[in-house]
Amino acid sequence: MDLNETSKGLQAAGRYMLDNDLAWGNAGNISARLGPDRYLITASGTRLGELDDGDFVDCSFNGPHSGSRKPSKETPMHCAIYEQRPEIGAVLHASPFYSTLVACAEIQLPTDLFVEDMYYLERVDHVDYFHPGSSELGEAVRAKAGQANILLLDNHGVLVYDTSIREALMGLQTLEMVCRMAITARSAGLELRSLPASTVAGFLEYSGYRPRREWPK
Repeated sequence: MDLNETSKGLQAAGRYMLDNDLAWGNAGNISARLGPDRYLITASGTRLGELDDGDFVDCSFNGPHSGSRKPSKETPMHCAIYEQRPEIGAVLHASPFYSTLVACAEIQLPTDLFVEDMYYLERVDHVDYFHPGSSELGEAVRAKAGQANILLLDNHGVLVYDTSIREALMGLQTLEMVCRMAITARSAGLELRSLPASTVAGFLEYSGYRPRREWPK
């Protein structure tokens, strides 16, 4: 994707996140890959629902390119994922209500309820709490980046990354849906009916719904 196309795609993603309760206020930051060692990330202090062309910073793995804006302080997390996962095209960091509630609680998310749940939540992992924007948080994310496409940042929020902005958005929305289902079911005393492990494995391998993810070794 070129710079203009990537900027427009991220602007649309930010609006979508705000309109669908996947972001609020000025919380969160998003990025998309521009090249092998280059990505575009929201500038510090931006509001995801009000992004325009001047609200992004062009960065390489060595830091931001020259410009008047300062990149999001969460850049270490985004950079770590792009460095560890060359197939990743977009990274979304947000604090949706239900997903953040799960990140602040001891709740085991089900990954075997329905089609999108099985695919997008195939691998979910936790990252211990470190202060936002810290190098420690960046390194903790780097250590987990190859094990999942969704990271619950304990007492902080969520990090969702995938091959494209569209796929990352679908992963984020699926995560929020499953978190809402799990919490609502608990409150109502309902027991969610999981699919057998063999059915989940068969779906991921043979359904043709989407290609099976190739996880880093």
